Amino acid sequence: MRAAVFHGRRDVRVQEWPAPAAPGPGEIQLAVVRAGICGTDVEEYASGPHLIPLSEPHFASGHQGPLVIGHEMVGEVVATGPGVDAFTAGDLVVPGSGVSCGECRWCEQGRTNVCGRYYTLGLHVDGGLAELVNVPAGISRSVGGLAPDVAIMAQPLAVAMRAVRGIAPEPGRTVVVIGLGSIGSLAVAACAARGVETIGVDISAARRETGRRAGAGLLVDASREDAATAIRAATDGAGADVVIEASGATAGLETAMNAVCRGGHIRLVGLHRDPSPLDLTRLVLEEITLDTSKVHVCAQDLPQALALLTAHPEIATSALDEVISLGRLVPDGLERIERGDATGKIVVRLP
Repeated sequence: MRAAVFHGRRDVRVQEWPAPAAPGPGEIQLAVVRAGICGTDVEEYASGPHLIPLSEPHFASGHQGPLVIGHEMVGEVVATGPGVDAFTAGDLVVPGSGVSCGECRWCEQGRTNVCGRYYTLGLHVDGGLAELVNVPAGISRSVGGLAPDVAIMAQPLAVAMRAVRGIAPEPGRTVVVIGLGSIGSLAVAACAARGVETIGVDISAARRETGRRAGAGLLVDASREDAATAIRAATDGAGADVVIEASGATAGLETAMNAVCRGGHIRLVGLHRDPSPLDLTRLVLEEITLDTSKVHVCAQDLPQALALLTAHPEIATSALDEVISLGRLVPDGLERIERGDATGKIVVRLP
C-alpha cells in the first residue's frame, strides 16, 4: 500500500509500505479516505524526531524505526477483529488519536489521556496517512451523516473542546487564544459556538485569517504590536478572563502572563519545549489559575465534537484550507504549514 513514512528529520517519504495484518482482538481495519495534518506532524518533520521512536522501542507501543505518520483520520471499516460488534464493514468512522490501557488508576478515573501506558497513533505506532490502518474499535466513533471533509475535523476539534472545557466563561467575558493553528482556531470556534467573545493572537497573517473565519471578534498581530497591551486595551485595562496558550512559544506564554486578569485562568495547550520562566509570585498574589490540557478523552470529547460538527458543519468549512493528494503531502502539506502560509487545516485525500 502507499503510505507517508517518517524516516528522520526532513525525511518523510510517500512510498510502498507493508499493509497491516488482519485486525487483532478489539481492532478494526480502516481504508482511510481522509487524513489531517497536525502541527505535531510538522514539528516532527521539521525538527524531530521528538516523539517518534526511531532509535529505541516505545515503552507502550513497542514500535521502533520508520513509522507511518498521521493521527487524524476518517476511514471506512473493511475488517473487524475478534470481539468487535459495534462496527461492520462499510461503516465510516473517525478514531481518536490516543490509545490507553484501560486498567491503570488514571483509566479507572476516566482520565485516559494521562494513562500510564498511553501511546498515539501516527507518532508511536503506524498511523493514518496510509491506505490502510488498524485502530482500536474502542476509540472509534461513527461519523453519522457527516461528509468526510467535515468529519476529519472531529479529532482536532475534540482536542480543542477539551482545551475549553470548564474554563470558557459566560458571554460578556473574554477568552484569548494565542496561536491560531489547527487547535487554536478550533478552540475559537468552540467558544464562538457558545456565544463567548474571543480575541485571537498570532504572528501569521494566514493563521489570523483562520481565526477570523472561526469567529474571533478581535485579531492581534503579535509580529507588529505588543499583544498583551492590545488585549488590555480591548478589555478596559482589566485583562482577559481566560487565556488559552496554543502556540507552544515562549513569547506566547509571556503574553498569556501579561494579558490575564487578576483571578483569571491560563490554560496551556501548546507544547513548550524551551525553558519558560514564570512569575510564580504574581500567580499567587493575584490568584491566577494555571493548568494544562492534553489531547482528549475519547469517550467524552470525540462524541461531543461530532455532535458540534453535526449542528455546525460550518466549523469544518471555516477550518479547511485545502484537500491535497497523498503524493503532495510534503511540498503542499508539511512544508506549506511550516512556512506559515496555510489558512487552515490541510487535509489529505486517500483513494
